[in-house]
Amino acid sequence: MAASRSTMRSMNVSRSILNNNNLPRSIHSTALRMAGGGPPIIQGEGSAPGEVPTDESQSTGLERFELLGKLQGVDVFDMKPLESSRLGTKKEPIMVQSLYPSRIVGCTGSPAGSHDTTWIHLKKEHDFHRCPECGSVYKLDFTGDHTTDGSHH
Repeated sequence: MAASRSTMRSMNVSRSILNNNNLPRSIHSTALRMAGGGPPIIQGEGSAPGEVPTDESQSTGLERFELLGKLQGVDVFDMKPLESSRLGTKKEPIMVQSLYPSRIVGCTGSPAGSHDTTWIHLKKEHDFHRCPECGSVYKLDFTGDHTTDGSHH
């Protein structure tokens, strides 16, 4: 019913414009402005016509960010394994750096591989997190922006 009302209204408006020759003088259109705060657009220059593109010329976004980091010798996503030479304690927990207020880590015990991987959700609100299998203690070292709540939107 509501759809038919809106259709009738638009037909009436169209009819009145055509019958009265009251055509609009101009039509204005503006581009939708995007809100700032998003990540910068990272893209390569592309390859020349007839050339096979390389990773450097065609990669975009996070892939390009990672590639440029590797070219400079930087592991941008910090994919090194956590310290597993010792068990973390409350006095000396295994510190896990994060730019976000939470991070998920996998504990395999000490020495590494002594138990199946147990996934632990670390949060900055908690002083420490303990592995239920081996008892190792982990603590989140939050190095991100403390003024935000960590939301992505």
